[in-house]
Amino acid sequence: MACARVPLDEQQVTEPSPLGKERTLPALHPDRTEERCFVPYKPPPEDGSPADVEEFLEHARFITEDLEWLLALPHDKFWCQVVFDESLQRCLDSYLRHAPRGLDLSTLPSSPAVADMQRSIHKAVFLTFLRMATHKESKEHFFTPAVFGEIIYENFLFDIPKILDLCVLFGKGNGQLLHKMIENIFTQQPSYYNDLDETVATVLQELLDIILYLCDSTTTINAFLDIFPAACTSFQSHSFLSSLTSFYETGVPDLEKAIRKRNFDDKSLQEDLWKRLSHSCRKMVETVHLLLHHTCLQPILEGRENMQTFAEELLQYFTSFLPEKRFLTDYDEQFPVADDISLLQQAVPVIDETRTSYLLQGVESAWDSVGRRKPQSQTRTSQAQASASLSANREPAAGAAASSLAGSKPQEVREPAEGESTRGAEAMLDVPQRGNNGAVYPVIGAELESLLSCIRDLLPDLGEGFLLECLKEYNYNSELVINNILEDRLAPNLAKLDRAMPRPVKEELPAVLNNRSNVFDGDEFDVFRREQVDMSRVWKGRRKGENVREMLNDKRHIAEQKARYHTYETVVDEVIVEPGESATAYELDDYDDEYDDTYDMNQVGANDLDGDSLLTRRPFTVPQVLRKGNKEEDEEDDQDDQEEDASKSAVNRDQFVQDPAVLRERAEARRAAMQQRKGFRPERSSNVAGRPKGQGQTTETLQDRRKKETNKSRVANHNRRSMADRKRNKGMIPS
Repeated sequence: MACARVPLDEQQVTEPSPLGKERTLPALHPDRTEERCFVPYKPPPEDGSPADVEEFLEHARFITEDLEWLLALPHDKFWCQVVFDESLQRCLDSYLRHAPRGLDLSTLPSSPAVADMQRSIHKAVFLTFLRMATHKESKEHFFTPAVFGEIIYENFLFDIPKILDLCVLFGKGNGQLLHKMIENIFTQQPSYYNDLDETVATVLQELLDIILYLCDSTTTINAFLDIFPAACTSFQSHSFLSSLTSFYETGVPDLEKAIRKRNFDDKSLQEDLWKRLSHSCRKMVETVHLLLHHTCLQPILEGRENMQTFAEELLQYFTSFLPEKRFLTDYDEQFPVADDISLLQQAVPVIDETRTSYLLQGVESAWDSVGRRKPQSQTRTSQAQASASLSANREPAAGAAASSLAGSKPQEVREPAEGESTRGAEAMLDVPQRGNNGAVYPVIGAELESLLSCIRDLLPDLGEGFLLECLKEYNYNSELVINNILEDRLAPNLAKLDRAMPRPVKEELPAVLNNRSNVFDGDEFDVFRREQVDMSRVWKGRRKGENVREMLNDKRHIAEQKARYHTYETVVDEVIVEPGESATAYELDDYDDEYDDTYDMNQVGANDLDGDSLLTRRPFTVPQVLRKGNKEEDEEDDQDDQEEDASKSAVNRDQFVQDPAVLRERAEARRAAMQQRKGFRPERSSNVAGRPKGQGQTTETLQDRRKKETNKSRVANHNRRSMADRKRNKGMIPS
């Protein structure tokens, strides 16, 4: 017997063997399973015939009795049956798969007996799953939690599809029990979370299945009707045309949104779905045209009887298309409605003109309502047809028109040529603005970025430069660009471009600051040309922590000037240069201050004109007739010049520096003689010393002092400044 308070997975039991001897087995062992065959579940009959009802009741009674027997077993026997009886699992799985859901009105029980039996099975199945999800029934009957999680996971007693079906079937009225049951399953076995992640990914594949089915169905039906047109009548008898256009109007936009919003790990899968949906839409439009052509237009072109009836039927179909704005615009783009109405007007002149005009206006209204614009070629055609429908001058004989049109073939259902637009499954994104004359304004700014973003969400591998060229080519119609790219029907000039071409870099105009001119350009505080500025050197007002003492103690400027004056530290009176050596080896130059002074004082080079010395020539003098002033002044000037020449000649002869005191006396004597001849009264000598302090000063002394103060700096430093400038020009003093 089982030991108390020991987990079932650790218990041992002693039972007699088939040979009569006792043996010890684990509590969970296949040999402890009872032989019982659980039959699969079958749903209640739909027609409710007595024989089917009787069969269901008998079949359901077997299932109910078996499950009630199972629930009555003790803890260890119940789990042996659940784990090792495969027929039990098939029975439970069949109920989850085939049991009627709440929305299955067609499978509701047809009699009270069937309803009661269905409720009995429903309750027994729920209690069985509830007990299977419980790892501890009492203090004596329980599992080790980790072992329990392993048992239900490894034996597939529960999986994500089963849990989803349990919620659908038993969720109403049993929400709390189901919540505890599922919570216990995920708590004891966290691996179910990984299974849930994988299951969610497979749910997305349903969209792929829908589109693949739609693509296959529309392509197959279109090919069949194109090859065997006689079948068009059978399709029309089942209102296939109205069902197809209604699905196109309501279902296609939802499928487009689903493809856009799904996050596909593989972008190529998204492109493939979009391409297939576009192909399906085009085939649906072509199928509608085939049905209309073979059931309505063809009899009119062949001149059959009751042409008025066929024309009326065609107009009735076109009228039913008017509420389907999306479908009508796609159909009119591939097969213009104005062309079909033109055929009717030529073949059947008695058609109501008001009705045809209403249809053409309805088509135009459909284009406007979806935010698209009809191609210019079709616009001109529709306008011509509208004007023709209003004119009363027609050929009254319908027979001639019908016979002339009978030989012409209808518009073929064909693949669009290269560069031709096929709307199909394009999403209604952004439409470029147009002027009154129909010209497309260039899209710029946020609107252009929105167009590029919408296209790149679907086609992320394409470069923005390539997409910009495509938008320009197709008048910034994003849906047309998407469709032509996916169907590989781009214009020849676009097909030659690199699809990964990046967006061209926009050349920025030079800033106004780049053209400014300032003495501070390029310095350390030029924020317009420097990305970083040393803000530690910028402050407002007095710098914090700065005082006069610190400023005076800062000797950094002295260190900066040392390198400049280093060359003047050492003075060498004489350097002996060995023969063959250059003075540059001793960091010397050929500068000679005395030589430069001599060079400046002598007119070197003036003696080279034809070997004649210019110094011996008589200096240039102004002719006397051209001189200004009286004769006495001229004679005095000549006398002064002769005295100066005589003194210069004496200096040149002596070749010796004369005493400055002698020169000053001579100059003063000449100046006094000249002033005496001219009658000039000499200025009195200035007396700035004046009287001793405390005795007062005369007026002349005060005037002399003021004059000296005013003129003392006029000539005092003239020579000193000029000589300094001279040395600086020759490089002796750094500038």
